[in-house]
Amino acid sequence: MDGIISPNYNARPGQKLPVILNTNPSKVIMAKWGYLPHFIKDSKMRAQINARGETIDEKRFFSDSFKHRRCIVPADGFYEWQKVKGGKQPYRIVIKSEGPFALAGIWDMGVDEKGKEIPVFTIITTEPNAVLKPIHDRMPVILREEDEEKWMSEDLSVDEAKKMLKPYPARDMRARKISKLVNYPGNNSPDVIEEVM
Repeated sequence: MDGIISPNYNARPGQKLPVILNTNPSKVIMAKWGYLPHFIKDSKMRAQINARGETIDEKRFFSDSFKHRRCIVPADGFYEWQKVKGGKQPYRIVIKSEGPFALAGIWDMGVDEKGKEIPVFTIITTEPNAVLKPIHDRMPVILREEDEEKWMSEDLSVDEAKKMLKPYPARDMRARKISKLVNYPGNNSPDVIEEVM
């Protein structure tokens, strides 16, 4: 993609976000977060923002994309909400190095609100590790660095790809309590990710 991608502190379903498709792994493109496979013609069907890794190869809705159209969603953190008395407490989850990482996803071609064809994607989830378990019952699949290139390969079998869909090591992750600024889509500044006590 030409130009600079602006930081996004509050990525939301329905937004166009940076993604790397397996058809062109050297390029970052913008794709819409919200997946509907190309063969779904019902415009009222809700786009999926995540897909369960345990059954992704068994469901027709996802299986063809899992086999042929995998992608990486670059991130340096993600949010989960813990149920607490009186509401939900947001957390920002990062890897301890504070660096970027690759979320495993699948993509297909969809259409935007103007009817223009665009890539759409969903993030694959798995069971939570020990860091996430007190907060939420699922977590996105974070690819190990050594698996990123394999994930994008056309030669990767479904069975091999499925073996990569496991929780990231808890020892390498950290959860930080953040303010409820993240709950409002209009808030998109570094204040969103500031830790609170």
